[in-house]
Amino acid sequence: MQEILRREKNIQRKVLVVDDELVNRQILGNIVSCDYTVLYAEDGEQALELIRQNEKTLSLILLDLLMPRLDGYGLLEILQADPELKRIPVIVLTSERDAEVKSLQYGAADFIPKPYDLPEVILARVRRSIELAEDHIMITGAEKDELTGLYTKPFLFHYGRQHDRFCPDMQMDALVLNINRFHLINELQGRQFGDKLLKTIADHINELLKGTDGLACRCDADSFYIYLAHRESYEDILSDAAKKFVEAVGNTKVSIRLGIYPNANKSISIEQRFDRANMACTAQRAVFQTSYGYYDDELHNKELYNARLINEIDEALETRQFKVFYQPKYNITGDKPCLASAEALIRWQHPELGMISPGAFIPLFESNGLIQKLDRFVWREAAAQIKTWKDRFDRVIPVSVNVSRIDIYDPELEHELLEIVSSNGLKPEEYLLEVTESAYTDNSSQIIETVEKLRSDGFRVEMDDFGSGYSSLNMLAALPIDALKMDMRFVKNIATSDKDMRMVELILEIARYLKVPVIAEGVESQEQYELLKNAGCDIIQGYYFSHPVPPEEFNELIRQEEE
Repeated sequence: MQEILRREKNIQRKVLVVDDELVNRQILGNIVSCDYTVLYAEDGEQALELIRQNEKTLSLILLDLLMPRLDGYGLLEILQADPELKRIPVIVLTSERDAEVKSLQYGAADFIPKPYDLPEVILARVRRSIELAEDHIMITGAEKDELTGLYTKPFLFHYGRQHDRFCPDMQMDALVLNINRFHLINELQGRQFGDKLLKTIADHINELLKGTDGLACRCDADSFYIYLAHRESYEDILSDAAKKFVEAVGNTKVSIRLGIYPNANKSISIEQRFDRANMACTAQRAVFQTSYGYYDDELHNKELYNARLINEIDEALETRQFKVFYQPKYNITGDKPCLASAEALIRWQHPELGMISPGAFIPLFESNGLIQKLDRFVWREAAAQIKTWKDRFDRVIPVSVNVSRIDIYDPELEHELLEIVSSNGLKPEEYLLEVTESAYTDNSSQIIETVEKLRSDGFRVEMDDFGSGYSSLNMLAALPIDALKMDMRFVKNIATSDKDMRMVELILEIARYLKVPVIAEGVESQEQYELLKNAGCDIIQGYYFSHPVPPEEFNELIRQEEE
């Protein structure tokens, strides 16, 4: 083990220098380039892109605080909120002596004041921060999983890289094995049964690897990674494994799925190889019996498609390929439904790929830290549209926009939203903000603090997708909200299911207790409309009134109401 670590010390590590001043970047680059490979970024947004591109190999970030677009504090918050990125140590660089404590509170590992007049001190601090971070990973990441005796994931990757160095020509397969619905097995059968199942799987994997150079680890609660010499088929192995599991635990309902990346490409990182195997495993999720799948051309094309969307987001924003559509919300508390507001919804009209579903790019951008770019585009478009309607129809139609988790962590959020409404001559109460229920439960104290600030500025905040998260009634009573948006899954079957209708009635009772209106999403039929109106729902949104439409079609809805 010590020999492996000693050899890795000779690998040149990467350091990212982030500063909006060219001269500062050059000075720091000259200081550290003798020992490290240096990357450069001139602001926080550019830095975040480079960090995500190099997250597996980046050893340290030298970060200025005062920068345009995304400053150092904002970048620190984003890094600390991401379990994978927070492992990268950050040394803050600034001429503000008072910023030292705040930087450390935001997660910085060290602090170097400007100007840079002692290069040897800077190099010493860089070396020490990298060593401490790497030692921390090795100390906290135990080599073996206590329950199964297999490696832990960091050590599997570590030894896998060593294997590739010593056996570069050996064809290897990356496998991900997952137990279907393991969380339900644990809940229904008990933790002791679940542990027995995990040990049984580990025993079978060890049997499979006996006499080979293969490696395996337990990854997360119910997943296993296996790295072994290439095989032509895994069908017999998987079938035998399923039988042994049933014999060992006495339960025929236990099933597993296997994702295989055959002849793994060694020009990409071992982490990426297992990501591909995991894609193949995830693709089997809808199959509840024991099954397996390969990372193939279809999955590869999907990966390339996603990569294309990620690479083209900036060009798409610049050329206005993204369009904002508006779905009306109608107040139904009176005798006649009245247009009350609208929700802004993004669409992507790609010049080659056609209309791209939001379901294809929004989750992708959320997982890659790009959703903020899209959110800000929508925010500005929606505010401009409210002003246009105000000027044209002499009427304010508030529009709700989504505020994502990553937006909440941005220290400039409040300032940016106030600037948007002010520059369009709007009042904050004419601009609605949607925050999902799951965001409230993710980091409730920070979310609540941020939302309270926004509400004190005059913004109205709607809790989106209410009922899909895990907020307790006790927590709900303390949350700062102005409306509940009921998840559309509650509405879908109310016309045919008394149980679903009763759930809707309970949500309406909760809202009345909290003294906030309820917005029902996904209303499609006259029967759903009447049931909700009779139950006391306040506002309705859905195809019953209108699909999301472009602004020119929404104008007709306004005219119809004025007739």
